[in-house]
Amino acid sequence: MKIAVTGSIATDHLMSFPGRFADQLIADQLDKVSLSFLVDELVLRRGGTAANIAFGMAQLGLRPVLLGAVGADFADYRSWLERHGVDCDSVHVSDVAHTARFVCTTDTDMCQIASFYAGAMSEARNIELSPVAQRLGGLDLVLVSANDPAAMIRHSAECRDRGYPFVADPSQQLARMDGADVLGLVDGADYLMTNEYERSLLQSKAGLTDEQLLDRVKVRVTTLGKQGVEIAGRELGTIRVPIAREIQAVDPTGVGDGFRAGFFAALDWGVGVERAAQVGCLLATLVLENFGGQEYEVRRDLFVKRLAESYGDAAAEDVRPYLL
Repeated sequence: MKIAVTGSIATDHLMSFPGRFADQLIADQLDKVSLSFLVDELVLRRGGTAANIAFGMAQLGLRPVLLGAVGADFADYRSWLERHGVDCDSVHVSDVAHTARFVCTTDTDMCQIASFYAGAMSEARNIELSPVAQRLGGLDLVLVSANDPAAMIRHSAECRDRGYPFVADPSQQLARMDGADVLGLVDGADYLMTNEYERSLLQSKAGLTDEQLLDRVKVRVTTLGKQGVEIAGRELGTIRVPIAREIQAVDPTGVGDGFRAGFFAALDWGVGVERAAQVGCLLATLVLENFGGQEYEVRRDLFVKRLAESYGDAAAEDVRPYLL
């Protein structure tokens, strides 16, 4: 498949707080919060939703096309992604702004407090999908992930107009969208990706029930944290997949991106929705076990072994032929 992944491309500044945020918050004084956390560690990592997803797909043998806006400081990052199998030829480089920055602190409960500076990402609204389709000879799937909100709405509209199958993945940008924007993003999507809270927020803003939402998208995929993932569609019913077994959780940054990468890579293999969700859950676990969204490596034999441990030998044998 010819897959384009649109969304943010960023540098992650990741810090660890050796305590619980919840212990520092006073319930009746939340309107006066003024806190500073002394952190134990600061690491800089490559990140951004689209870049993380594209990296994960490439780890599983695909060659996704990355679409987003960056600054002139992207050269080293570009080299890293291209070396790992990501097509960066359609990335827009700003003349004036730096690549986006994500600054995040994680506590011992894996809760996070973060800020995001858009920088060059605001120019993503100028990116058109048609030249990419012409370069590749068509597009089989477009992932519309967290990005400049205007860019997300434009990409969804262009997918509908030109007949490109697409995934609506609003993520944290739901907070910046009103009901009309939400409908403009998700209407006609082949897949809608959210976590449980985002799904409730999306439906509240758009004024849609579960049934009405499934009238507008073909398949709804909802990640449920430690409860795994739920997949629903009018032709699928409801499928539940538990999380994969983890060795040791280190940092949750990029876990959702890992799931998306594994899920859509496995759909490309043709192994079916449930098996694809299992692959996605395992790839998400690899992300969780490392500090950053692109610090893991898919090792064929170990990946198959861990898939068998979490989901059985049949799952491992179904996936084995597609791993490099």
